[in-house]
Amino acid sequence: MPPFPARPCTAFAGTRLLRSGPLVEVAMAVKAAMAEDSAPLLVFDDTTGRVIDLDLRGSDAEVIARLDMPKTPAMAEPSPPAKGRGRPKLGVVAREVTLLPRHWDWLAAQPSGASATLRRLVDEARRREAPQQQRRTAQSAAYHFMQALAGDFAGYEEATRALFADDRDGLVRTTAGWPADVRAHVLRLAFDA
Repeated sequence: MPPFPARPCTAFAGTRLLRSGPLVEVAMAVKAAMAEDSAPLLVFDDTTGRVIDLDLRGSDAEVIARLDMPKTPAMAEPSPPAKGRGRPKLGVVAREVTLLPRHWDWLAAQPSGASATLRRLVDEARRREAPQQQRRTAQSAAYHFMQALAGDFAGYEEATRALFADDRDGLVRTTAGWPADVRAHVLRLAFDA
C-alpha cells in the first residue's frame, strides 16, 4: 500500500469530478476549490471507496504535514502485535493452530516440517485466490463510493445488484441516467482497478 499522502484519491464537488490523483494533490485542489465552489466537497480513497476526512486549515505546508497520518479509524494502519513467541526480527509470529489428528499426522509426515508446509500452503492459496480477492476489493470500493455519492440516485439498487453480479453491461445500463463523472468513477473503481 502506498504511503498515505501518495494514496490514489478522487475529489468530487457535488457530482462533478474535481481532481483525481495522489492524496496530496487532491487535498490541495480541494483546499483551493473551497473558496470558489459552493457544492459539497468529498474526497474518496480509490482503494476502498470510502470518504476521507481532511483537515485543510492553515498553510499548504501545514495541510501536507497533517496528511502523513490517517484521519479515520478505518484508514489507520494496524498496530504492531505485542512481543511474544516467534522470530520477531524475521516477522514470524507464533499463534495457535487447531487441527484434527489426521491433519497433524499429515503435517508431521512432510519433509520440510509443519510450519514450512503451512506457509507454503497459505502462499499457494493466496496466489490462487488473488484474482477473486482483487474483484471483491474492486466491488467493495465501488459499492462504498456509490453508497456515499449515489445512494439517492434512480436505479441505485439495480446498479448495486449488477455490481455484485459482476455484470458490467448491467451496471452501465442502470447508471445511464447518473451524472457522467459519478458513472465513470463507479465503472473505473469496479472494473478498471
